[in-house]
Amino acid sequence: MRGLGDGMRRTTDFIINAGVVDSRQGSLRFVAILSKPLRAAEQEVRNIAGPLIALGVVIAILYFGRVFFITSLAAVMLAFILEPFVTLLVRIRFPRPLASFVVCAAALSMLYLMGLGAYSQLSGLAEELPKYSQRIGELVENVSQKVESLEQRSYQLVMPAHKQPPPVLEPARKKRRTAEAVAPATPGAIPEVRIHEDSSPIKDFVTVRLGSFYQIMLMASFVPFLVYFMLSWHDHIHRSFLQFFQGEDRAAAARSLQGIADMVRAFVVGNSVLGLLLAAASSLAFWIIHLPYALLVGPLSGFLSLVPYVGLPLAALPPLFVSLTAYDTISGYLLVVAIVSVFHLLALNLLYPKFVGSRVHLNPLAVTFSLMIWGFLWDAAGLLLAIPMTAAFKAVCDNVKGLRPIGKFLGD
Repeated sequence: MRGLGDGMRRTTDFIINAGVVDSRQGSLRFVAILSKPLRAAEQEVRNIAGPLIALGVVIAILYFGRVFFITSLAAVMLAFILEPFVTLLVRIRFPRPLASFVVCAAALSMLYLMGLGAYSQLSGLAEELPKYSQRIGELVENVSQKVESLEQRSYQLVMPAHKQPPPVLEPARKKRRTAEAVAPATPGAIPEVRIHEDSSPIKDFVTVRLGSFYQIMLMASFVPFLVYFMLSWHDHIHRSFLQFFQGEDRAAAARSLQGIADMVRAFVVGNSVLGLLLAAASSLAFWIIHLPYALLVGPLSGFLSLVPYVGLPLAALPPLFVSLTAYDTISGYLLVVAIVSVFHLLALNLLYPKFVGSRVHLNPLAVTFSLMIWGFLWDAAGLLLAIPMTAAFKAVCDNVKGLRPIGKFLGD
C-alpha cells in the first residue's frame, strides 16, 4: 500500500510539474507572439527616424556652413565655364598649368575692367546722393499730404454735415538737432544739455553686417585660387574621383560628371549671354530716353531680370531710382517700367527657352520647390544657385539606376 501511495504521489507531482511547464511555455509563446509586432514597429520607427535625423543634420550643415558651400560652388561653376578655353590652349601645345594661369588671368582682367567702369559710374552717383535723398523726401511728403486730404474727404462724406471734422495735425518734419537744452527743474539750476546723435540706417546696417561681410570677402578671395587649381589639376582630380567606384558604378559616375559639366556650362553660359543681350539693350534704351547713368543701371537691370519670379521688380528698381532726378511727371516713370517689362517678357518667353530651358529640363514644380528651399537656406545666393544645383542633381539621378525615378519626377 505504501508503494502504491508513493507511486500515485509521484504521478501527481509529474502531472502538476508538466502543467506548470506547459503553462510557462504557453506564457512564453504568448509573450513571443506579442513581442514580434512590437519589434517590427520599433524597427520601422528606427528606419524612419534615421533618415530624418540625417536630413536634419545635412540641413543644419548647409545652413551654418553656407559661406563655405557657396564659395566652393561658385568656384566649381567658374571652373566648368573656363574649362573649354583651357582645353583649347592645351590643344595648341600649352602646358596645362600655364593654360590655366592664362585663362584665369584673362578672366580676372575682364572683371577688373568691369569693376573699374562700375566704380566710375558709382562715384558720380555717390556725389549726387543728397539730391536723391531730397527728392525722395519730397515724394514722401506729397504722398502723405494726398493721404491726409483723402482722409478728410472720407470723413466729410461719412460724418454729418453739422459736425466739423477734427483738426488734422500736420506731420512733424524730422529736424536734426545736435544739442537740446532741457529746462531746469528748480530755479537757479544749471540747464542740462543732452547730445542727440543722428542714427544712419546705412551705418547701422554696415555695423551689424560687418562681421558677415568680412567673412564673405575672406572666402571670396579664395575663389581665384580654387578655380586655378581645379583647372590645372583637372585630369588628376577626374581620375582620382573615379577610383572610388568600380565596374558599372564607375561608368555611371563618369556619365554623371559629364552630364553635370555640360548642364552647368550650358546654364551659366546661356544666362551670361542672355544677360549681356539684356544689358546692352537696356543700356541703349535708357540712353535714348536720356536716363542718367545708363551704362550702370542697364547691366544691373539686365542681369537682375534673370532672377526667377522676382526678376521684373528687381530689374525695375535701379532705373527707377536714378530717374528720380530726371523726371517730374509720372509718365517718365511709366516709360521706364514699360521698357523693363518689355525686355523681361521677351527674354523669358522667347530667348530663355532657347538658351537655357532646352538644357536644364526641369519642371516648374521642381524649380519652385528648389527656389524655396535654397532661398531659405542661402538667401539671395540660394536663389541664384538653386536651378543649377537642382539640374545637377537631376543629371546624377538620370545616370544612376536606383535614382532614375527621382530624375523623371524632376524632369519636364
